[in-house]
Amino acid sequence: MKTLYSPRRFYPVETLFNGTLALAGRDQETTGFAWWAGNARLINLSGKLLGAHVAHAGLIVFWAGAMNLFEVAHFVPEKPMYEQGLILLPHLATLGWGVGPGGEVIDTFPYFVSGVLHLISSAVLGFGGIYHSLLGPETLEESFPFFGYVWKDRNKMTTILGIHLILLGLGAFLLVLKALYFGGIYDTWAPGGGDVRKITNLTLNPSVIFGYLLKSPFGGEGWIVSVDDLEDIIGGHVWLGSICIFGGIWHILTKPFAWARRALVWSGEAYLSYSLAALSVFGFIACCFVWFNNTAYPSEFYGPTGPEASQAQAFTFLVRDQRLGANVGSAQGPTGLGKYLMRSPTGEVIFGGETMRFWDLRAPWLEPLRGPNGLDLSRLKKDIQPWQERRSAEYMTHAPLGSLNSVGGVATEINAVNYVSPRSWLATSHFVLGFFLFVGHLWHAGRARAAAAGFEKGIDRDLEPVLFMTPLN
Repeated sequence: MKTLYSPRRFYPVETLFNGTLALAGRDQETTGFAWWAGNARLINLSGKLLGAHVAHAGLIVFWAGAMNLFEVAHFVPEKPMYEQGLILLPHLATLGWGVGPGGEVIDTFPYFVSGVLHLISSAVLGFGGIYHSLLGPETLEESFPFFGYVWKDRNKMTTILGIHLILLGLGAFLLVLKALYFGGIYDTWAPGGGDVRKITNLTLNPSVIFGYLLKSPFGGEGWIVSVDDLEDIIGGHVWLGSICIFGGIWHILTKPFAWARRALVWSGEAYLSYSLAALSVFGFIACCFVWFNNTAYPSEFYGPTGPEASQAQAFTFLVRDQRLGANVGSAQGPTGLGKYLMRSPTGEVIFGGETMRFWDLRAPWLEPLRGPNGLDLSRLKKDIQPWQERRSAEYMTHAPLGSLNSVGGVATEINAVNYVSPRSWLATSHFVLGFFLFVGHLWHAGRARAAAAGFEKGIDRDLEPVLFMTPLN
C-alpha cells in the first residue's frame, strides 16, 4: 500500500475510548462497534436492547410531560393557542379537554394533570430502562423465553409484529371511547363556531371509509386528508382499530407464507429499515394532514390553514366594502374578472382575486354562506354573523406563513401578526423528519440486503483514490 503521502502516516486516527470504563460487551474490541454506533452493540443482547428501548420511551414521555407543563405555565387564556407557540395544548384541546364553545379554554387543570401523568410515567419507564440496561439479564431467551427472540426466527418476528398491531388497535379504540363515552371531542363544525360534543352517529359504511383511501390526492379530492367530519374520523378509527387487532391476531397465529420468507430480509437491520420506511410515510402524511385539514386540526387551536387565511382575507374585505356601499355581486377587478366574487371552473360562485386558487377551501365560518351553486349572494348580503366576521379577521392576520425569526403572516397584509403558526412548525418538522427517516430507511435497507447477500463492507481504504494523488503542497 502506498502510504508515503497518507495522512495516517503522521496522524494515526483512533476512536477515543476511556479504557478504564471498558467492560466486555461494551467496548470496540469485543463488540466490533465504536461507542457512537449505539444500539448496534446490542443486536444480540435482547435484555440490554430492551433497556435501551424502555429508556428511550422514558425520554420521549419525559419530554411530553415537561413540555406540557411548560406550555401550561406560559399559557395566557386571553390569547389564541396558535399565537403562543403551543404544540401540545392544541392536541389536548382537540380531544375536548378544558375547552368550551368556540374553542375557548375554560379550565387548564386537565392540561396540568396530563403533564404530571406523563412525568410520573416517564419516571417508571426511566427506572425500567436503567434496570434492564445495567442490572437485568443480558439476554431474555433463557430466563424469559416469551420475551426472548432471535432475529432470524421468522415465526417469532411475526408474533412480535402481531402484538404491536394489537397495541396500535387498542390505541385507536381509546380515541373512539373518548369521542363516544368520555366527554366527547372538539368539533370545529358544531353550529355557531365549534364546541365539544359526543359523537353519536358513527360512519361505519365501508364504502365511505375506504372511499377516502381510493380518492385522488390532488385538487378537490385530497385522499384521506380531505376528511371533514368527526363521524368519519371516529368511524375510521373503529375500522382501523379493528383491522389492526384482527391483523395482530392473524400474525400471532400464523407463520409467514413462502413468498414472504423468500421476498423479505430477516435480520435486525432489515426490520429497522422497514420501521423507518413506515415512520417516514407517517411523517409525510402527518405533514399534509396538519397543513390542509382543519377538522382533525381545528383552526381555533392550530391557527388557520394557508387557503383558509387567504379566503378569510377576501371575505373580510368583502364585508368591509359591502358596508361602504360596494355592490359585491357586480364589481369588477383590475383584470375584468369579479373583484369580490367570480365563478370557479365548475361554475360555482367563489371569492375573486388572488384567493381564487383556494376556492376548494371548506371552513366552518364560511360554509353557512354557501348555497347550492357556491357562495350565495343573498346570504352574503343578509346573513353574515358577527362571529364569522371576527373569526375571518383573526384568521386573515394569522396566516401559517413565517420565517424562523417570527416575521409571520401574508407579506401583502399590513395587519398580519408577527408570529409563526404551529401549523407551519408541525407541517415542516414532520416533513423534514419524514425525509430523514426515509434516508435512514435507504441506508439500513441497503446494508441489510448487502449483509444478506454476503458482501457487506465499508469503503475500501486500500484503494482510495486520494492515496494515489500528488500532495497539494
